[in-house]
Amino acid sequence: MCFLFPSPGDKGDRGDKGMPGKNGKEGPHGYRGPMGPQGTKGQAGAPGDACKPQHSSFSVGRRKSLHSIDYYQALVFDTVFVNLHEHFNMFKGKFYCFVPGIYFFNVNIHTWNFKETYLHLMHNDKEQVILYAQPSERSIMQSQSVMMDLALNDEVWVRLYKRERENAVYSDDVDVYITFNGYLVAPSVQ
Repeated sequence: MCFLFPSPGDKGDRGDKGMPGKNGKEGPHGYRGPMGPQGTKGQAGAPGDACKPQHSSFSVGRRKSLHSIDYYQALVFDTVFVNLHEHFNMFKGKFYCFVPGIYFFNVNIHTWNFKETYLHLMHNDKEQVILYAQPSERSIMQSQSVMMDLALNDEVWVRLYKRERENAVYSDDVDVYITFNGYLVAPSVQ
């Protein structure tokens, strides 16, 4: 059997526009274009707060010896070397924190011959570190240091602690043997 195909005819008229097709896949990102011209200068911002550096430091001494009369006794000082912004209260023997942050404290004492020396560096009402020397026929210089994270109105002070033996620290009117020092290392971030 033989099939015959008709020969092609003349080209017909153009048909109506069809429906739009689906979006194709996203192509690759192009290259970054050249930088545009510099813009105009903007307006100045509002003035900021004045930068106030925060400082707090003290260095005090005691020219009088002290024998403990009570079980707990604050060590009061009579000589000021530095008392920036009066944060150290000389009458109470206490440093009051007005700038929260990390502080460094150091206490130095001279022991008394044949007497025990027993002190605590206090943070509010809690013992932080001890400075201790057993009774000896020789007097010695003792030192203790610590860093503390203080909040507003915290207190730091030195406490003499009396046990079964007499507790004493030595000093005299000529030289200062007892010192207490503290300073702000870094203020708290607010």
